[in-house]
Amino acid sequence: MRPDNANGKHDSGPQDAILALMALGWTVSEEARADRLLALTGLDAGALRAGIDNPVLLAAVLAFLADHEPDLIACADTIGSTPAALIAAQERLAREGSNR
Repeated sequence: MRPDNANGKHDSGPQDAILALMALGWTVSEEARADRLLALTGLDAGALRAGIDNPVLLAAVLAFLADHEPDLIACADTIGSTPAALIAAQERLAREGSNR
């Protein structure tokens, strides 16, 4: 578990980024799902590659999954996580990105 910050909430950390990268890998492992990700986010493959260290992009990938519950559940099962953990990581990454 990550240490709490001064306001008692967990900071985004490497675990969130790793979880998001695993989710990204799962998302792009199927062409139709990858195409949907690109179409709905407005990203392209180059932007995905260039932004893999960007918490905003990683949060967007997790938000994409959160918007389609069957994919969220399937992804969580495949990568050995839970839907709740993916959502929590998305929220922390989004906060981190907004603080940059």
